[in-house]
Amino acid sequence: MSSVTSGAVYDRGYRPYDGPRGRRGAATWALYKSTIRRALGIRRSWRQKVPPFVLLAVVTVPAIVNIGIGYVTRDRAIISERFEIITYRDYVGVSSALLLFVALVAPDIICPDRRQHVLPLMFARPLNGSDYVAAKVGAMATILFAFSFIPQVILYVGNMLVSDNALDYLTGHLDVLWQIPLAVVMLAVYYAVVGVAISSLTDRRIVAGAVMIGLFLVTSIAAGVIVGEDPRFDGGSIAALLNVLTLPLFLRDLVFLGHIDRGSQLNGVEYGGLLAIIEYVVIVVLGTIVLLRRYRWVER
Repeated sequence: MSSVTSGAVYDRGYRPYDGPRGRRGAATWALYKSTIRRALGIRRSWRQKVPPFVLLAVVTVPAIVNIGIGYVTRDRAIISERFEIITYRDYVGVSSALLLFVALVAPDIICPDRRQHVLPLMFARPLNGSDYVAAKVGAMATILFAFSFIPQVILYVGNMLVSDNALDYLTGHLDVLWQIPLAVVMLAVYYAVVGVAISSLTDRRIVAGAVMIGLFLVTSIAAGVIVGEDPRFDGGSIAALLNVLTLPLFLRDLVFLGHIDRGSQLNGVEYGGLLAIIEYVVIVVLGTIVLLRRYRWVER
């Protein structure tokens, strides 16, 4: 007696991809967009969306309060000027509060790629190390720029609307239309390069975030102690350049005022503005070199 078994044959062949094929530019652009989505928590759980948008709301509060005061006191010019709580130059300083965002997000967009061993897959083709660095730093800088620039736009438009004459306000504040973007770009690029460079040195997000916050806080405290103990201190000291946290704010003063602010720790230092520019460039260049060298070996 023989038994006959029945079976089925399935044709499950793979179909080749017939769509458009991009090159390095397309791969870099795709990585740039995916990095922004990850940083903002898009297509992720609601917990990942809370920190970035809560922080954006927090940095927008001073603009809303300032506009509200301007509206309430719009018929009393003297009082209105007295109760202006923040200027466009000062608002760039408020954007330095984004340090917490950098410490949370920069490790999240860098460390998992190395920890999960996906870099060799990314660099198989056609992406290379420089493209990877450009996409990551560009995405981080874009978010920082947006989070710093949006409150400035709200403040500017709000002040224009609550002023006696919107057109007069616009023509009287044309200079801030280039000062704000320039100052915000310098701040965004600085924090993006430093944050991503530090995050590239480890595959643990908590370590990268702690090192980042520690670096900024320690240098800030050290600069304050040294400047305060300097017997030559009469409003400023070159030791203020040790504070890598406020370094972009020195350049902000140069953009808005043309000189270092009188209330700054760098006030009165000979060639203080030039030294701040040199230090800024050196830190950004060193951070870029660290990133390029860090990801060069993965291409091999």
